[in-house]
Amino acid sequence: MAQGDVRIEHPNRKSRRSRTTRAIVVALLLVSDIMLVIVTVGGWEKIQGAKPVQLAYIVIYLLLAFYIGRWRSGLLPVAAAFAIILLIFAGIGGPAWFVRDKEGFADPLLDESIIGLLTLILIPLQVLLIAFAAKGFSQKWGVEVEHRVGSPRLT
Repeated sequence: MAQGDVRIEHPNRKSRRSRTTRAIVVALLLVSDIMLVIVTVGGWEKIQGAKPVQLAYIVIYLLLAFYIGRWRSGLLPVAAAFAIILLIFAGIGGPAWFVRDKEGFADPLLDESIIGLLTLILIPLQVLLIAFAAKGFSQKWGVEVEHRVGSPRLT
């Protein structure tokens, strides 16, 4: 059988729920990425040792958003794993920014309380990202059905 005789279809990607879940996961990744950029730029001078990690997260979240937007369901557990790690970092790092909001500390580009608040807002965003990535993975976007050209389609 020639390569052109078979057509591959992904039936689980057609439902409104699957498309909505994909859009929400991509949106959560992008919003998290924007907040990471703001926190990174705003606190660049005072971030000690975490600069490479934050830059890597920004790039990774952009790549995850791009590929999940292209229905790469295998990356949903990866997105959830990165969200868990970022949740831990935000939970530890967020309160530390509020401690710096005292006399004697050098001021970052943005106010410490703003950076701390944005960092703490990342926590519920990551919880939502984990939940929706798990939901998307359970929707089995990667299921493929082969159809021979000329045969009737199953719906």
